[in-house]
Amino acid sequence: MESRVLSRAATFAPLSHLRKPQRESGASGSVSFVSARPIGAVGEGGNVIWGRQLRPALLLESSSLGAKILRPSPVCAAASSSPAEGSDSAGEAKIAPVGFFEKYPALVTGFFFFMWYFLNVIFNILNKKIYNYFPYPYFVSVIHLLVGVIYCLVSWTVGLPKRAPMDSNLLKLLVPVAVCHALGHVTSNVSFAAVAVSFTHTIKALEPFFNAAASQFILGQSIPITLWLSLAPVVLGVSMASLTELSFNWVGFISAMISNISFTYRSLYSKKAMTDMDSTNLYAYISIIALVVCIPPAIILEGPQLLKHGFNDAIAKVGLTKFITDLFWVGMFYHLYNQLATNTLERVAPLTHAVGNVLKRVFVIGFSILVFGNKISTQTGIGTAIAIAGVATYSYIKAKLEEEKRQGKTA
Repeated sequence: MESRVLSRAATFAPLSHLRKPQRESGASGSVSFVSARPIGAVGEGGNVIWGRQLRPALLLESSSLGAKILRPSPVCAAASSSPAEGSDSAGEAKIAPVGFFEKYPALVTGFFFFMWYFLNVIFNILNKKIYNYFPYPYFVSVIHLLVGVIYCLVSWTVGLPKRAPMDSNLLKLLVPVAVCHALGHVTSNVSFAAVAVSFTHTIKALEPFFNAAASQFILGQSIPITLWLSLAPVVLGVSMASLTELSFNWVGFISAMISNISFTYRSLYSKKAMTDMDSTNLYAYISIIALVVCIPPAIILEGPQLLKHGFNDAIAKVGLTKFITDLFWVGMFYHLYNQLATNTLERVAPLTHAVGNVLKRVFVIGFSILVFGNKISTQTGIGTAIAIAGVATYSYIKAKLEEEKRQGKTA
C-alpha cells in the first residue's frame, strides 16, 4: 500500500448465539442457555475481516448454573442435536467444519499478496495512461476517492461489512490522518502526471528516511545507528537516479517529496489515533474525510480549465465511454489495492509485510518501464536498484528490531 494505516482490527466473536438444547421428558434436572452477547464496543460495530477474528469475552447467563464466562476457541462449537436426530445425549457439542481460511492460511495469504501486487500494478499503469490524455491530477485524485467512497457506502448498505459507529472523539482523531492522506495522495498523482511512474516510485523510496527522521526529531525516539546506515544507500540511489532521469522535472520531484512528508505525518497521527475499529471501516471513514478535503482544491485549481476544454479534449481523444470507464476502474483499483494492503498487514508479521512492500515497488517500477517503454540511463537504473536495496535493508532491520522488542515485552 502506498499507504498504510495503523489500526487494531476488532471483530465480532465467531459465536453469536447458542441454541437451547432440548431434552427428553423425564430426564432429571434441566439446563437452559440464553444467547451470548458481546461486551462493549466490539459488539456495536465490529465485523469479520477476511476470515480473521479476535476473541472478545462473551457473557453467558444460566438460569440454574449461574453466570459463566465463555471464551470461544478457534474452531466454533455448534449446538447439540435434538432427539429427532437420534442423539443419545442431548446437549453434546459438535465441531463445525473448518473453513477454507483456517484450513489453508498460507494459500490465502499468498493470494492476498498476489492481488495486492496485481491491483497496484494495474492502478499505476491505468493511472498514467489517463494522464497521457487527461492531465488533471487534482480531479483524478477526487475520482479515486469518490469511487472508493461509493464502494464503501454500497458495502455498508448490504452489511458487508457492517458499518462501525462514529463519534466526535474518534472523528477528531481521524481528521489529521485523513488530511495527511489526502495531501499525500494528491501530490503523488501530481508527480505521476508530471514524470515517469518509475521515477516517482524511486523518489517515494525515500519515505522510510522521512519516517526515521520524524521519529528521531519529532517523537524523540532513539533510532539505532544500523537503521540510519541502512538509509544511506536509499539517499544515494535516489540522488543518482534523479541526476540522470530523462523525464525529470521539478514539479514531479517536489510533489513526490511532499507526498513522502505527508505520508510520514500520516503515520505519526495514525499512532495517536489507534482504535479498536476494524481496518475496513477505518479506511472507509478516512476515505470519506479525505474526499471532502480534496474537492475544494480540485474545483479551484482545475475547475475552470475542465469546463473550458479539459473534458471536451479527453472525450475527443478517447470517446465518452472509455473516458468514464477509465475513471471508474482506476478509482476501483486504487481503493481495492489500498484495502488489500491493509488486510494483508493484518495477516502477516511486520517483517513479512515490509519485505512485501519493497517487492511491490520493484514490480511497479519494472512493469511501468515495460508497458510505457520508458528509456532510462544506466546511472538511473543503477541508482534505482541501489535505492530499492537500501529500502529492503532498512525494512528488514526495522521489522527485526520491532519483533525483538515485542518478544522482550512478552517475556
